[in-house]
Amino acid sequence: MRILLLGPPGSGKGTQAKGLAEMLNIPHISTGDMLRQAIINQTALGQDAKRYMNQGVLLPDPLIIEMTQRRLSKQDCQSGWLLDGFPRTIVQAEALADAGIVIDYVIILEVPDVAVIHRLSQRRVHLASGRVYHLTYCPPREPGKDDETGEPLIHREDDYEPTIQKRLNVYHAQVTPLIEFYRSLSKQHGQPKTMSVNGDAPIEAVRDSVIQLIKQTG
Repeated sequence: MRILLLGPPGSGKGTQAKGLAEMLNIPHISTGDMLRQAIINQTALGQDAKRYMNQGVLLPDPLIIEMTQRRLSKQDCQSGWLLDGFPRTIVQAEALADAGIVIDYVIILEVPDVAVIHRLSQRRVHLASGRVYHLTYCPPREPGKDDETGEPLIHREDDYEPTIQKRLNVYHAQVTPLIEFYRSLSKQHGQPKTMSVNGDAPIEAVRDSVIQLIKQTG
């Protein structure tokens, strides 16, 4: 089972992807996780990625395509995978197809922009582990500090409101055509099966909706 999870920044893709991958017993392939590790390790890729991310723009296609293709070629992906964060453009989607990588399901998490801004502007991150907190919904036990290590939490540059709005503008401009691209393929060839889910709901409700749709269309 090969799944692509799409949605705006702050839609809960990472949370949903991890839970769904565990339930379906397939690896969760997150470009965000791969990039974060590269940033922590201060590799050349990580330094380039940080510069683009701080500007609130997408990474160049060749960089992200090569990284993802290498990951999908590994042994643990032979029985399926769940992609989170890639592809983000039609060029990237076509690159996957040209590489013979087939997607069975495209699941779109729909969340209003106003909800995204609220979610992300109050997000705080423990950079080393990737643990995420929210000042309203999931605050740390001690303000400004990670629950497990006590180390400072970070308000990421791309989680300030002006950058969030810029990221949303990029999403709508580039990912909306990608969604239509997959919907068109689905109508023409029956694959990938493309479906939308209300992402502005409790985590468990969103996950249950996704599983139900997969069962109905499988």
